Amino acid sequence: MNLIDLLGLLLYFAILILIGYRSAKKVSNSADFAVAGNKIIWPVLFATLAASFLGGGASMGRAGKSFDEGYAFMFAASAFPIATVLAGLFIAPRLKRYTNAHTVGDIMGLHFGASARLFTGIFSLVFCVGILGAQALAVGTVFHAILGIEVSTGILIGMAVVLLYSTVGGMWAVIQTDVVQFLMLAIFLPITMIIGVNEIGGPAALIEQLPSGHFSLMGDYSVGMFVSIFIAFLLGETLVPPYTQRALSAPDSRHARIGYSVAGGFGFLFYFVSSTIGLIALVMYPSISPDQAMPALIRDALPIGITGLVLASLLAVVMSTADSYLNSAAVIFVSDIYKPFIDPNVSENKRLWIERLVNLLIGAGAVVFALYATSIVDALLLSYSLWAPTILIPFVLGVLLDLKCNKAAISAMLAGALVTIFWKWGPFDLQEATGFTALIAGVLVNILVFIVVYRLFKSHKTLAKSNA
Repeated sequence: MNLIDLLGLLLYFAILILIGYRSAKKVSNSADFAVAGNKIIWPVLFATLAASFLGGGASMGRAGKSFDEGYAFMFAASAFPIATVLAGLFIAPRLKRYTNAHTVGDIMGLHFGASARLFTGIFSLVFCVGILGAQALAVGTVFHAILGIEVSTGILIGMAVVLLYSTVGGMWAVIQTDVVQFLMLAIFLPITMIIGVNEIGGPAALIEQLPSGHFSLMGDYSVGMFVSIFIAFLLGETLVPPYTQRALSAPDSRHARIGYSVAGGFGFLFYFVSSTIGLIALVMYPSISPDQAMPALIRDALPIGITGLVLASLLAVVMSTADSYLNSAAVIFVSDIYKPFIDPNVSENKRLWIERLVNLLIGAGAVVFALYATSIVDALLLSYSLWAPTILIPFVLGVLLDLKCNKAAISAMLAGALVTIFWKWGPFDLQEATGFTALIAGVLVNILVFIVVYRLFKSHKTLAKSNA
């Protein structure tokens, strides 16, 4: 890498550390660390949410899949921005009814009791570490592609910076760095796409040099596979802890609704840009690994002076997601597990320091996960199977319909988790036999069990009242 580009990258890291240092002065209690004092207006909410969910999977992972499979994966994965817009319109505004809530577990506890809160905390914690691991792997991939260093070394360098500013500055630092990172990705990744298209002779030349199947709606996917991917992205990351935390950080329901919905709309544009970069890389570097598509284009096609800035924006995309999941995991542990079940009388000052300590420990766990993961998107899809079949359905039903039934929520979460685990790692290839992925099977069982147990329990209570 040219010295000018390297200096630009070092400057970016210095800015992140400075933000963390300055933000530490604003963090005086757990509410500041978890939801930034509920002061995040919608333009900032839009920027931080967009920066959070447009991470390694949505950038390098999407580019890599398009490199392999064309726009078909982009069409299937567009389910996520659709889900984000719907959540912004119908669910995010309702979350502001829960005064002083910091986590999904806080809300689940209000609807379904302490046991549901505990299970929510455990499942959410495992999910966040998995997603964080995928982002750590993406950081290492960028460093390897651009600087030629080992992926494992890149993971350690990038995550060290994330751990530093997110631990001292909490959500204040996460949101401020996210806004910087959002501006960088919104400017420099489209510039990368435009330069790449011009490099190969324009849009017509790109279309001419690619297989025709790369422009079709479903590509080589069967209907079942396309639907499975669509559902995985529709449900797998919807209202996950960091995104719910963003809505809870808004001052009121209006800011939550607008910020969330606009971020979802931006997702469609970003998915097109990252997918097109993957197609450009296929034309220019047909023999590279798919996950290297975006970093390779940045490294080889961009002029000196811009490469460092675009590399910084690519790292920004990944690190903005990593810091969000890291902060959420720490807050989940303290709010949903430690305080309610280990030390209910924990002081505010001690709680803040525990969150910071857990932030460090979880970051270390995510690094270990990243060192053993094989693919960014595979790591994401594996983590998705831990969220939708367990927590999402009871959470949405509780918020939208104000349902309250502890037995229904607990039964649905455990049934969904067990079915997903058996489907994915059991002795039989149930996906091949049925056509359903583990995530779909788990979600279907989760819904069925929740409805059946809820109706049985409510019928039992009604009968008991009538006999009284």
